[in-house]
Amino acid sequence: MKNIVILTTCLFALGACSPKETANSPASTNQEQALTQNEKLDVWFEKVFMDSVGHYPQFLTQLGIKTDYDKWNNPSKAFFLERLDEDRANLEHLKSSYNIADLDENHALSYRLFVESVEDDLATAKYWDYGYTFNQMFGVQSGIPTFMINQHRIGSVEDAEAYIARLNGVKSYMDEHLKNAKTSASKGIMPPLYVYDHVLRDARNIIKGAPFDEGDYSTLLTDFEGKVKKLDLSDEQEQALFKGAITALLTSFKPAYEGLIAEMESQQSRASTDDGVWKLPDGVAYYKSRLKQMTTTDMTATEIHNLGLSEVERIHTEMRTIMKTVGFKGSLQEFFVHLKTDPAQIYEDSDAGRAAYLTRAEEIINTMKTRLDDVFMVKPKADLVVKQVEAFREKSAGKAFYNRPAPDGSRPGMYYANLYEITDMPKYQMEALAYHEGIPGHHMQIAIQQELENIPKFRKFSGITAYSEGWGLYSEFLPKEMGFYQDPYSDFGRLAMELWRAARLVVDTGIHDKKWSREQAIKYLTDNTPNPENDCIKAIERYIVMPGQATAYKIGMLKILSLREDAKTRLGDKFDIREYHNVIIASGPVPLNIMEERVEAWVKSKL
Repeated sequence: MKNIVILTTCLFALGACSPKETANSPASTNQEQALTQNEKLDVWFEKVFMDSVGHYPQFLTQLGIKTDYDKWNNPSKAFFLERLDEDRANLEHLKSSYNIADLDENHALSYRLFVESVEDDLATAKYWDYGYTFNQMFGVQSGIPTFMINQHRIGSVEDAEAYIARLNGVKSYMDEHLKNAKTSASKGIMPPLYVYDHVLRDARNIIKGAPFDEGDYSTLLTDFEGKVKKLDLSDEQEQALFKGAITALLTSFKPAYEGLIAEMESQQSRASTDDGVWKLPDGVAYYKSRLKQMTTTDMTATEIHNLGLSEVERIHTEMRTIMKTVGFKGSLQEFFVHLKTDPAQIYEDSDAGRAAYLTRAEEIINTMKTRLDDVFMVKPKADLVVKQVEAFREKSAGKAFYNRPAPDGSRPGMYYANLYEITDMPKYQMEALAYHEGIPGHHMQIAIQQELENIPKFRKFSGITAYSEGWGLYSEFLPKEMGFYQDPYSDFGRLAMELWRAARLVVDTGIHDKKWSREQAIKYLTDNTPNPENDCIKAIERYIVMPGQATAYKIGMLKILSLREDAKTRLGDKFDIREYHNVIIASGPVPLNIMEERVEAWVKSKL
């Protein structure tokens, strides 16, 4: 460990170590003393980050680092508590060794963000058992194959052998997760009944096909074969690797999933139909903690619920204006029904129709790329691709989502579109969805975050939901000001997407605070939004297993908009939208109160 610290210090801060300059040599001591507080903090942040990520093989893989390429993360509670102790020690060291008053603005911000992040981890540690280990949104059952397919690249025989080793490690990895799920269940913490059908379906799908049965190659065997075929290997080498993968799938992977299925069937038999986290031990306090974590505010559930109701009413009014523009005669709810049933708004339910959707999504993003200089000072270097959600998880997965690119450029950012039910992805919502998940939304914000210079790595890979999802929703609105959404139906789609996020405030708090049932929440969405019923069902089922997360979008967007309008009013002709966006993006994710401070400092500097 000592050698790692020396190496990190030398490489990061001093360029290189002379062989004669050890940690205890006079030259090394003089160099260390010569560092400013800012530089010392940089060195320390780098050390802490690299020490931390070294404990997480899967995160190393996501970073493009092939250390421990054959291993999985340690999901045990004992490991979590060890890392928590490490966080606590790091926090104490930071506070005792550095004075924030001695740091420049950027380093002071890093100091504050580090402190807030660790203090948040410490405050929420008591709820470690509360996250549903197996669920339809981010459950381990689909996370394992998704990770192997999207993250584990094979560029050599060693990489292929590491892939096989990871397959061989799935049994012990899954068993530890099952242990966590059983512990939670013993405390009365189990997902509601409907979740188990989704998890069981995912698990059974993943062990379909060869070598598990007589069907076509399974999802993972197909992935492994495709990656290995791209290597320049002899037939003998290929066959040896293929045999190793089959053995691992049969002796480790399959038993792991059979054990999962057995446990989920057992839990399903005693699961409750109560949906909100109010049912959990200390559930009210848990939900309050989740709201604070997701929104970075002290807003109560009632305040959030009422904000949602007022925003739904406002957006309905704007929708009626567009409804009149297109000449529709009838109520807004009748217009919703019209949009759900209008064949002109739906791509063909076929492979060709799905391909056409993906092509059109790429066109929307490529057109936006040509206009980015109008409103941004910095653009992402990483590429963006549009992908269809894989078959094994498409029935359970959400409507659309984004995966960040690899920092080294080896993997692009990915905008995933779920085309399982093509009726859930209407044409009139395509623009807003592509802007949100792609450009200028998540890809713009997250890729640039990773590419920022002069900030510590923990800020490059951190996430704050109100910031990132607030930016995503703001990115649906911004193109309206840029002249996009020329088709009134597409503009209605923008409002429909905003309405969706406003309604989320109502149903999330309704489920988890006001004890609404799943069916009551679904009905609220079907009555008040134009989204198809299946879309509404999947959304509510998502909000149930991710309490509070859905509230972050609208609250974050409203903060970005209100800060912008205040800056416009105060600066007048001095206001530059490109500069404003740079203030928001150039920090990486920050809590909303810090975002406000940064904008205020920028406004004062302009005045």
